[in-house]
Amino acid sequence: MADFVERFYRSRDDLPLHYRDYGDPLSPRRPVLCLPGLNRNAADFHDLAVRLSKTRRVICPDYRGRGKSARDRNWRNYRPEVYLDDLTHLLTLANLHSVVVVGTSLGGLLAMGMAVARPTALAGVLLNDVGPEIRRDGLTRILSYVGRDAPQPDWPSAAAYLRAVLPHLSLETPEQWMSLAQRTFREGEDGLLHVNWDPALARTLGRPHRAVPDLWPLFRALRPIPVLALRGALSDILAPDTFDRMDREHPGMIRVTIPKVGHVPMLDEPEAREAIDAFLARL
Repeated sequence: MADFVERFYRSRDDLPLHYRDYGDPLSPRRPVLCLPGLNRNAADFHDLAVRLSKTRRVICPDYRGRGKSARDRNWRNYRPEVYLDDLTHLLTLANLHSVVVVGTSLGGLLAMGMAVARPTALAGVLLNDVGPEIRRDGLTRILSYVGRDAPQPDWPSAAAYLRAVLPHLSLETPEQWMSLAQRTFREGEDGLLHVNWDPALARTLGRPHRAVPDLWPLFRALRPIPVLALRGALSDILAPDTFDRMDREHPGMIRVTIPKVGHVPMLDEPEAREAIDAFLARL
């Protein structure tokens, strides 16, 4: 049998959206909802989902404009409120009443938004290298490549490109970098490899120096909910002082720093695996 079932649904504005469905829908264990980063997609969670799906259902969606979900003609719809509405529809149609959210980067911010909009749907949250404050140097780095296509002539070139723009991942072997490239690029009709997201999504982010809304109230909405927070020791997105404040604002939060890793941990590092397994065992 395949590791997952590919499914599609329609958003409120009738956009075809894709998700991967792993594991047994009738499993008595709490299901897991994996939410990727800004320009990432469901495939990023494949190894984690296969491991967790031995005992529980795992749902991994592609946001609009990413992966196998349709691109939106109106770039203004690439914003958190719309993503949350899409996720609300997904939870309903997938018959998910209470989930543990694994949120990487943007996915973690959306988990905070769910704590306000749908708090009863959250049984637990894993925040992967993200918090209520985003370091501007990291945001500048991300904006430098998210808003443009980067056509590559072949897969080795695509892997080399990723090594340059993502210098502090925990990937070590050429095979691991090739796997990341295959999740990041797609083959185009012109014979080149193109990024597997709509570069227009960056237009909603504005410029790095633009004032960022206060997200601490969203984080405080997580106080009644079990939270595991992971931080890459070399992260340029989640600063150490923000990580410390998160610990003070949510006294029950479990926090783990992944050594020698930047933004973001891949969730298969030994420290991450151990923390995730212990966290899920409680839920």
